[in-house]
Amino acid sequence: MELTSADIGNEVTKITLSGRLDIDGALKIDEPFMNIVKEKKFLAVDLSDVSFLASLGMRTLVSGAKASWEKGGKMVLLTPQQNVEKGLRAAAIDTIIPIVRDMSEAERVFGL
Repeated sequence: MELTSADIGNEVTKITLSGRLDIDGALKIDEPFMNIVKEKKFLAVDLSDVSFLASLGMRTLVSGAKASWEKGGKMVLLTPQQNVEKGLRAAAIDTIIPIVRDMSEAERVFGL
């Protein structure tokens, strides 16, 4: 699991995850992911290169969203692969963290 981040303007940070967000992947990115969440206001988490998502990975995403909300921020999940999106919807994560198709939709969720 790899994590990169970039500030893309309007207080929006895009976090790109790639690989398998399984137990090992979640443990690898958990600390750097939370460090970014604590520093940034609006977060778009790009899941387009995540091929697998386990429950521990879902916990990482939900924990990040909660930390973001607690400081007045917001998080969205950007373009997950079909199997990953199916898992997110089955676990009702999409009712907690919006799933969006592009950055313009993310900006609308952020109120920008």
